[in-house]
Amino acid sequence: MEPTDAPRDSTERNRGTGGMKQVLAALFLLLATLPAFAARAPESLADPALEARARTLQKELRCMVCQGESIDESNAQLAADLRALIRERIKAGDSDEQIKQFLVSRYGDFILMKPPFDASTYALWLTPFAALILAAGVAIWVVVRASRAPQRKA
Repeated sequence: MEPTDAPRDSTERNRGTGGMKQVLAALFLLLATLPAFAARAPESLADPALEARARTLQKELRCMVCQGESIDESNAQLAADLRALIRERIKAGDSDEQIKQFLVSRYGDFILMKPPFDASTYALWLTPFAALILAAGVAIWVVVRASRAPQRKA
């Protein structure tokens, strides 16, 4: 290595890493701004009583995207749209029952966190009990069959 090829000081040696630091800084800034692009919660109603009514109603309705969460808990865009719709309908003077009926007509009984017990939802309500009874029946059958089987001597 000739003397002219060697780096003269530490700044020349570290010149290549400065670009990497800039890329990492830009990436950090990009990641830090991501929450700004998230779906914004709709404005709350000016009247605290109406806002409380909206929040109660939102807790009774299922997010159709998440399915295990209410629209009050969900961050999905559809849930945000439904929260805004509920507030609009409350401002328009609709009752809670009218709002629920409107959403049920669009999405079916599944949107309700507690669907009604009627002919269209019997399967939804009774399937867990039927599965439990079936499992108990199979368990009893296996035990009875095992007790009747001749025991082998070793």
